[in-house]
Amino acid sequence: MTKRPSASSERIVPSDRITPARLPFHRPVNHAYGTLVDVTTPARVRMSGTERREQLIQVGRTLFAEKGFEAVTVEEVAAEAGVSKPVVYEHFGGKEGLYAVVVDREMSDLLSRVQAALTPDRPKAMLQSVVLAWLDYISEQTEGFRLLVRDSAPGVAQGSFASLLSDIATRVAGQLAAEFDRRGYNPKQADMYAQMLVGMVTSTGIWWIDVRKPKRDELAAHLVNLAWNGLSGLEHKPRILK
Repeated sequence: MTKRPSASSERIVPSDRITPARLPFHRPVNHAYGTLVDVTTPARVRMSGTERREQLIQVGRTLFAEKGFEAVTVEEVAAEAGVSKPVVYEHFGGKEGLYAVVVDREMSDLLSRVQAALTPDRPKAMLQSVVLAWLDYISEQTEGFRLLVRDSAPGVAQGSFASLLSDIATRVAGQLAAEFDRRGYNPKQADMYAQMLVGMVTSTGIWWIDVRKPKRDELAAHLVNLAWNGLSGLEHKPRILK
């Protein structure tokens, strides 16, 4: 029978020499033969609760953006994060809870950017600031924007993106109403025109997220050109052609 090596005969690697490429491995005993068997399973990296939660949010954000809510499973999230399924349930209660947190974070980010751009400036300058803020979000948070424009999870944050767009349109309408009143237009129509403007920028952003042409400033200039000149030339009582 093979003699089992003593603990003193095993080489000990000092902790200050352990690198990510040389993590310690568990070495369980093969009791049938009395020998040590190497198992290539690295020790799990320990994180604080806050760190683990943030990691799971980032993993979920990427998966939901790539595949959509329905195609992602808790098992997949756990595997990508290197944890067990109960860890995901512990932090979020399930896939729906994780999705809701991710969506809420993205909505808050986009809304805060647009709100900051809605300053009491000259109308055209304000319009340009809003368009640039929107395109900056798409450029810097591409995964987040992809996630928002996908279908919402059934029963979870249903219509979240539509609600966000409605909220943004309401804020834009507040600025438009004052300008309409100053120019002699009906300020009650500001809500309708705000919806049109937000829809135009949103649809263009969805198209631009993949093509990325023209560059951000050029695209913004064209959006402002269409929106501003359209608003400047509004008819007081438009009629459809017959």
